[in-house]
Amino acid sequence: MTKYSKETVVGIFVVIGLLCIGYLTVKLGKVSLLGDDRYVLYASFDKVTGLRVGNPVLTLGLEIGSVAGFTMDQETQMAVAELKIKKEIKIYDDATASIRTEGLIGDRYVEIDVGGSGDPLKSGDTIIETQSPVEIHDLISKYAFGDVEK
Repeated sequence: MTKYSKETVVGIFVVIGLLCIGYLTVKLGKVSLLGDDRYVLYASFDKVTGLRVGNPVLTLGLEIGSVAGFTMDQETQMAVAELKIKKEIKIYDDATASIRTEGLIGDRYVEIDVGGSGDPLKSGDTIIETQSPVEIHDLISKYAFGDVEK
């Protein structure tokens, strides 16, 4: 009888451990099992240099989403970023999106000014007003070679 009770206790601990590992995997991997708590918006940029899948989307310094992927619009020859935004955050049709750099040589992120005077965007809509990233080496070369206007 003692043999089976020890095996039962060990089995219960193993099951609890596996459940904990599964929970942490889902939470840390940001995987959604019971429906997604985010909606998708798109933003077209001239270039998305340095921006990667998983980079944050910020507004007012708060993380409201992440970059989910990239495509290329063949008609306009623009890079289209897919942004996953938390459902409780409303982005309006007069919003602007820009690609920024954290610090001087830090990671890129998308900064969204949510707007407010238009209608809320729905999942699958596109942010019209965008600003591509400023390349520091372009600015330095303009200054070095005298292309800066006074």
